[in-house]
Amino acid sequence: MTVSPSSILRVGLLVLLGVVLQISGLSQIQVMGSSPDLTPLVVAAVALWAGSIPGAVTGFCVGLLLDLALGQNLGSSSLVLSAVGYGVGRFGELRDPAHGLIAIPVGAAATIGYLVAFAAVSFMLQLEASISALVVRDALVTTLLNAIIAVPVFGLIRRVVRPVLLAQPAGRRRRAETRETGPIGLRGLEV
Repeated sequence: MTVSPSSILRVGLLVLLGVVLQISGLSQIQVMGSSPDLTPLVVAAVALWAGSIPGAVTGFCVGLLLDLALGQNLGSSSLVLSAVGYGVGRFGELRDPAHGLIAIPVGAAATIGYLVAFAAVSFMLQLEASISALVVRDALVTTLLNAIIAVPVFGLIRRVVRPVLLAQPAGRRRRAETRETGPIGLRGLEV
């Protein structure tokens, strides 16, 4: 994805909308004692369609906005969501994300990765951390709920980000052309 004012505006509005919807709406919906978490889905969708670097930057911005809005340890969500964005972006760059249902496993993996890493970072940073078996149940229910809502979230974000992706120069979208080489040990020793 090329950096342009249009791409920054689109992704910035997605970040703001995702964090506001998570804090104000989705956190109030309880299903089996847990609620869906929209933030790793937004980061994973942007990263899958745009790439690893935009995914990491989006993860950092979502995490920072989330930490500031909730009054948590500043930077803990940013650290974890940056790693999630980079990892999903790398997956999207190495594999073809053309299948329509790719959102389900990617959304579930991003969610469980975010929850486990955020729990580890929070446990390391807090002095009085409580550990319970209910945390594992909540993580599994949240992952299941996110897998259910992943397809519409990824589809919506793809519609928003797609015009910016199609505006890339043709040379940037092509893969590098392969060139003929000799045996590995003899490269650069042309006679």
